[in-house]
Amino acid sequence: MPPKLGRYFEPFAGGLALFFRIAPDNAVISDANADLIALYTAVATDVNAVIKRLQRHREEHDERHYYAMREKWNQLHGSMSNADRAAMFIYLNKTCFNGLWRVNRAGDFNVPIGRYTDPPICVPEALRAAHALLARSELRQGDYRAAVEDAERGDFVYFDPPYDPVTPTANFVSYSADGFGPDDQRTLADTARALVARGCKVMLSNSDTPFIRSIYKGFKIATVKCARAINSNAAKRGDVDEVIVTGGY
Repeated sequence: MPPKLGRYFEPFAGGLALFFRIAPDNAVISDANADLIALYTAVATDVNAVIKRLQRHREEHDERHYYAMREKWNQLHGSMSNADRAAMFIYLNKTCFNGLWRVNRAGDFNVPIGRYTDPPICVPEALRAAHALLARSELRQGDYRAAVEDAERGDFVYFDPPYDPVTPTANFVSYSADGFGPDDQRTLADTARALVARGCKVMLSNSDTPFIRSIYKGFKIATVKCARAINSNAAKRGDVDEVIVTGGY
């Protein structure tokens, strides 16, 4: 990362690991997933209500409750309170298989229950810490390009998009119903170049593939080892190569 930041932009706000790690004072957080932004908004505005509902989920958690909540999530979309839906989002994510968020073409969440002894369904201190940071940030829902339109010279933009698949059978981009294919990756690279030309500082994470290296020619590219727990073949879980792409600093 650059030593000095203007505003911090994170337009693919999946887990917000970097955002929570550096705790920027002035941040714009965005994602195309409306439910995710609604979750962050609920934590930012009414964290105690979210905690109260999560405590109830923790008390009732079993296989029957999981699948009932998964069905309710898919069938009653938009008809619950913000706190109810945020708590259900967290509950499903913390108890599903490997914490994997995946939807089908209809937009329905379809991950089976995971096998956990004591999943962290409700961690009040973590939620309140997240509240403190999210409450002072600007939250936006929509396309990543719109999210960074007002990024200015000196601002820092971190892109953590759906990754380019490392093999033909590893093509998982189903965080949303639309997917994220090669043309989307190229458009993202063009957006990164435009931001650098504008004077912004840009950092991006992705798979270490020839395709990704080709579309980011001219940027600085570093290789890092990252642990991965999700693979249909258990023997192939472990460290994999990823790239950190930087430009503008």
